[in-house]
Amino acid sequence: MEMTNKEKRYFEAKKRVKDLRDFYVHLFIYIVINGLLAYLNFRNGFDTYPWMLWSLAGWGIGLLFNAAHAFRINPGFSKEWEERKIQQFLEEEENKQQRWE
Repeated sequence: MEMTNKEKRYFEAKKRVKDLRDFYVHLFIYIVINGLLAYLNFRNGFDTYPWMLWSLAGWGIGLLFNAAHAFRINPGFSKEWEERKIQQFLEEEENKQQRWE
């Protein structure tokens, strides 16, 4: 059974809402945990070594990738690029089949 265009759009919108919700949950946890780590680091003497910055940086990189996915930020591989590549591969496969016939 094939889905209609309206159903496809609905499921895509539902997926986007889930991605956004997951990002905001991830952001909230990032802020809470790193806030706690910063408190512990400052409490024990930040002047010795700011080890909590490693958590901020490492986890922050992951959070940036999560944000790029949630907000559909994709500078290198846009939907148009994907469609062109799909068409290219389909044409290549068709040409291979025609040569063997």
